[in-house]
Amino acid sequence: MPTMRLQRFLARAGVASRRQSEELITAGRVKVNGRVAELGSSVDPDHDRVVVGRKVIRLAETQWIALHKPVGVVTTASDEQGRQTVFDLLPESKGLAYVGRLDAGTTGLLLLSTDGDAIHRLTHPRYKVPRRYLALIKGIGSAELKQKADGRVEVEGRPVVPVRVSTKPGRDGRCLLDVTLTEGRNRIVRKWVEEMGAEVERLARVEYGPVRLGELPVGAWRPLTKAEERGLYKAVGMHKEAK
Repeated sequence: MPTMRLQRFLARAGVASRRQSEELITAGRVKVNGRVAELGSSVDPDHDRVVVGRKVIRLAETQWIALHKPVGVVTTASDEQGRQTVFDLLPESKGLAYVGRLDAGTTGLLLLSTDGDAIHRLTHPRYKVPRRYLALIKGIGSAELKQKADGRVEVEGRPVVPVRVSTKPGRDGRCLLDVTLTEGRNRIVRKWVEEMGAEVERLARVEYGPVRLGELPVGAWRPLTKAEERGLYKAVGMHKEAK
């Protein structure tokens, strides 16, 4: 395996995010081959001995998981209110971190991985990775919602620019929204719909980049296929690293 920046190695090993890894290095908590490491150091994962505190760090095989998050489950490692978390749904969650948070009221596709560097890119606005959502909307007609969605709608001073939008009438005055965005601002779909004078009654993320939710049951998870992994890496310019 080729050499890589130390902070990237730590992120890939699931120790911390790349930024948090930089803080660990700056604080003098990381040693490489017995010497305190410096920011900007590179390591050979196959030959160098990396220690954080007293723990020897090694690159495990990269994991990628697709989870169908249920409504009411929170996307966090622990919850002060004692609510169930997405990690409670997994038999083994060591080193895993989520790719793009879903709020408690939203269901659908949640990706998790041990590759911190890829997670950073997949959630960064620079890479414009598409996320597709299906929503049940109340308080507005289908045609009016489509007209407004095709226009300029700002959330907190910045325009929301969908890649694709379609609507169709639903039952009891509701309408159905199918929208693909390339950003992941907090509660962005809900806030966007509110700016258009309506309300999201139900919301599900059904695609993230090349990965689709498909028929995965609510609360269940599956490993990504190698093709899906390669697609994610390619989407953020890391296709040479897919194994």
